[in-house]
Amino acid sequence: MTINFILNGEDVVVRCGAGIRLIDILRGQFGLLNAKAGCLTGQCGSCSVLFNGMVSPACLIPAFKIKNSEIITIEGFSQTIEYEEIMNGFINAHTGNCGYCEAGKVLCTEALLSYIGAPSKEEILKGFSGIKCRCTNSERLIKAVNIIADLRQKRLCGHAS
Repeated sequence: MTINFILNGEDVVVRCGAGIRLIDILRGQFGLLNAKAGCLTGQCGSCSVLFNGMVSPACLIPAFKIKNSEIITIEGFSQTIEYEEIMNGFINAHTGNCGYCEAGKVLCTEALLSYIGAPSKEEILKGFSGIKCRCTNSERLIKAVNIIADLRQKRLCGHAS
């Protein structure tokens, strides 16, 4: 099967079986190794990507579903100013992300702030419910997202929320 899609802003074409998982395509055909095949059940967040703007586990997405879609991996997202804001917020809040979950936390933050400019504590916790990692401290995560939301508001509007 031939599948066209947008990967990190570029039109790409892959040939593969319909049941091959997106995680295997990203790692095997494109060498994008920051999405990790962790639990392979969509519960840990280590394989997170933005799939048409929504955080999704790449381990659960079969190849046929990505046809004509847009996929953004952490490698692609790391080239943006939003990535820099998110990383600065994590550093300022001392979240201490490990390599296992960092991509998922970064992409969850981006997706959350794309839809809700100043999320509540409950919205933040719900937005990160798919990230399961020992390094996650809920209070620091909430603090980080609030810092990032303020940084973004300041950049976009010239003032903090």
